[in-house]
Amino acid sequence: MSTGPVLVADGDRPREGGPDRKEVEVAVGVLIRTGGAFLLTSRPPGKVYEGYWEFPGGKVEPGETVEQALRRELQEEIGVTIGAVHPWRVERVDYPHALVRLNFCKVFEWEGELHMHEGQQFAWQQLPVTVQPVLPGTVPVLQWFAAERGFEGATH
Repeated sequence: MSTGPVLVADGDRPREGGPDRKEVEVAVGVLIRTGGAFLLTSRPPGKVYEGYWEFPGGKVEPGETVEQALRRELQEEIGVTIGAVHPWRVERVDYPHALVRLNFCKVFEWEGELHMHEGQQFAWQQLPVTVQPVLPGTVPVLQWFAAERGFEGATH
């Protein structure tokens, strides 16, 4: 189990799996276009937090590295083949349904047209984002962007 701060999402809701639940490793792609716009996708129909906006990615499977998982997930979810992966930051989030360790990686190069394979939507965004609602684990990333870019104002 990792140490360090944990962002608690929807703290008023009970946690599934009790206090000893396992942390789920997740690879997250922060795709950034020339000009600084970044890609957000909506959570697919039928999934927890359906319709909330997030950065694309998914679970790291046994035997995979974060980079391998990110390459696989972005191909499966949004139909792109990514270039270099730049590990950026890690955020731990305690959601009611899962305790996750989000490995955020910046990606500046990819091939292929965006195709939402899971029925989700996508939007290229700048700060402040215009899509709502934003998944709790995404909010810190918007704050990191704001700090990097010297942006004053709301991040969500």
